[in-house]
Amino acid sequence: MKQSQIFTKTQKENPKDEKSINAILLQRAGFIYKEMAGVYSFLPMGLIVLNKITNIVREEMQAIGGQEVNLSVLQPKALWQKTDRWDKGIGQEVMYKVKDETEVGLGPTHEEMLTDIIKNYIESFDDLPLAVFQIQTKFRKEARAKSGLLRGREFLMKDLYSFHSSQDDFKNYYETVKQAYFKVFERSGLKAIITEASGGGFSKDFSHEFQIISQDGEDTIYYCSCGGFSQNEEIFDKKIKNCPVCLKELQKAKSIEAGNIFSLGTKYSQSLGAFFTDKNGVKQPVVMGCYGLGISRLMGAIVEVSNDANGIIWPEAVAPFTYHLLPILSGKKEQDEQILEKANKVYNDLQNKGIAVLYDDRNKKSAGEKFADADLIGCPMRLVVSQKTLEQNSIEAKKRSSNETKLIKDVKQIS
Repeated sequence: MKQSQIFTKTQKENPKDEKSINAILLQRAGFIYKEMAGVYSFLPMGLIVLNKITNIVREEMQAIGGQEVNLSVLQPKALWQKTDRWDKGIGQEVMYKVKDETEVGLGPTHEEMLTDIIKNYIESFDDLPLAVFQIQTKFRKEARAKSGLLRGREFLMKDLYSFHSSQDDFKNYYETVKQAYFKVFERSGLKAIITEASGGGFSKDFSHEFQIISQDGEDTIYYCSCGGFSQNEEIFDKKIKNCPVCLKELQKAKSIEAGNIFSLGTKYSQSLGAFFTDKNGVKQPVVMGCYGLGISRLMGAIVEVSNDANGIIWPEAVAPFTYHLLPILSGKKEQDEQILEKANKVYNDLQNKGIAVLYDDRNKKSAGEKFADADLIGCPMRLVVSQKTLEQNSIEAKKRSSNETKLIKDVKQIS
């Protein structure tokens, strides 16, 4: 894509009403636009990143048998009353409610909706297990919407629900989801720490969070570098000083919760009538699990932990473009024609290979402005064509994560 064709522009100054790194850098670089506290629109480059993360999540959920659906945002009051959540907990605290002919809620989560659907398709143990997920915008009245994409009132989320004939079968699938989540974070360029936590307003049973260490995170965890122990501060016994697995001293860190998984037991299946007939012909409530992952939050978390003083450093798998190509003009007509001819060739060669390139074809921008914008936007590799590189029949290549530059003869040498 040619940079002159993107309608957004970079900003030199930080937004006045933002404090979090992700909100500042994503707005300055032109990835998102703030509509109000906790509500952001995704602009062209931001949507590319969001879609790449979405595709990673979708692939990993499908790999563990998840069937994708798209459920209604509008949720009937009657369903939430059956589970006693309309006037309590999440229904009372964070659900947006609107009145038309009837009163409905804007979906903050979808346990009621999906359980009500599934009960019509499950008859016996032969129909189980079953896993269903969706990737959809959620709405929550967030009182602390001050952390950019990390804590929104409107956000993109993947929620997976599993349905089982036994607690043992649920526990086995629970472990499968854990590994799938680790793959999502690894592919997205993040290191996640699985952390024990309370179930909050969703479950009274066990719960695990996937925490990303970040000095500006809102959570605090106590963990061991061996990977054998991590607990959220809300449940941690501060008398514990050493890891119960390896006996190393525990570490304390601020972190970002990027995903969580927990048991739902039979709370929703019993309330909404989701039963099956077991092998003995006895009617039983379906055992359920829930697995959430904030996709837009994940985008914010990546920026929080992958940046420097100059801007974003995108991991290649989720970057808006793999390469940022900069022709640096000399001001001399003949030389500039050669520079542009070479830059156009590089651009076309990469495009023909199916490689995503952002081509800074803005002729009125100085070299300093182009370099600053490239650092701010944060593509993994910067390529420069200039009078200096032409004289050496080369292209200058520099990884965004490194200060070192090298001259290459051809795009085939790029690594």
